[in-house]
Amino acid sequence: MGPSPDRLTYAIGDIHGRLDLLDTMVSLIEADRAGQPADLVFLGDYIDRGLGSAQVLRRLQTLELPSASIHCLMGNHERMFLDFLDDPVKAGPRWLHNGGLETLESFLGPRQIATSDESFETICRDKLLDTVDSSLLEWVRALALQWRSGDLGCVHAITDPRAAWDAQKDATLLWGRPKPKMPKRADGMWIAHGHTVVEAANVQNRRIALDTGAYLTGVLSAARFENGSISLLTTTPEDRY
Repeated sequence: MGPSPDRLTYAIGDIHGRLDLLDTMVSLIEADRAGQPADLVFLGDYIDRGLGSAQVLRRLQTLELPSASIHCLMGNHERMFLDFLDDPVKAGPRWLHNGGLETLESFLGPRQIATSDESFETICRDKLLDTVDSSLLEWVRALALQWRSGDLGCVHAITDPRAAWDAQKDATLLWGRPKPKMPKRADGMWIAHGHTVVEAANVQNRRIALDTGAYLTGVLSAARFENGSISLLTTTPEDRY
């Protein structure tokens, strides 16, 4: 038996700028649920590395589906993006090294500023703030770190099984990595997460790992939860760039 959320639930793994895969996955889910009321939970990392980061954010911000609730969680890449906006000199190098350049291009077009310029990060931040609709940035800042329905919990990275669901540290939810022999949560919850790339979506030790490296593999994965059952939906490798 798997988790039993309050109603049909889909958890969707890391998208990383692949608008094409997001659209394909939404179509797969819509065909699968066939109008049944459902929750769709996106597990974070919508931006960076892929070429359509701005488009993915805008699509998720406005996504509405009949008889469905959309829940978008924050990933560590959204956190790095916000840190860059708040302190481009300090946080810029880390974010740009981890896919931020692709996100900049998706908002601003092909970059025309030499990366060796010592003010590069500040200039790009200012251009972003001048270009991006403030409502989109407010939406990103308001993204939740966790979501729960019944005995199913959804987070970006992982939870600490020694801590209560409501006592998790932000750093764990955004940056944590599964350990080979992680103990089960004492409260019996199941956890769906992304962040750590796996060859194929899988279920083990009451954890459902859903980051299948979509931006490179063309495989975006989601899990379907209903009445104790778990099934997986994936795009096909042919959908790669």
